[in-house]
Amino acid sequence: MSLGVIQTRAGFLAARHGPSIPKRSCVIQCCARQDGEPLTRYGLTATKRLGNAVVRNRARRRLREAARQLLPEFGLAGHDYVFIARHGLLTRAWADVLDDVRSGLISLRASSSTSSAAP
Repeated sequence: MSLGVIQTRAGFLAARHGPSIPKRSCVIQCCARQDGEPLTRYGLTATKRLGNAVVRNRARRRLREAARQLLPEFGLAGHDYVFIARHGLLTRAWADVLDDVRSGLISLRASSSTSSAAP
């Protein structure tokens, strides 16, 4: 599965209205795209409440690597995912961050498959 990056504000806002899963290190939002393209896209965000630019960039780097490792296996094709960094992201061990993202993606996959099966 190939990965793309959400580059427009509209993509981030669309994911905001879909299901979301809060975890200790991040919040993951998901939405199905309507364009029919099988590409899985992701976006990263870290608010100023997290810290200065150095801290926010470090948080985004950690989320980017987690998404790169886990989205091909646990993400759904044709969906957009937005990862929002939380304070726990920078203090948690890397294995715990990966566990948070993995369990969040699995939960979103289950909720997306049940909502798409509904009439």
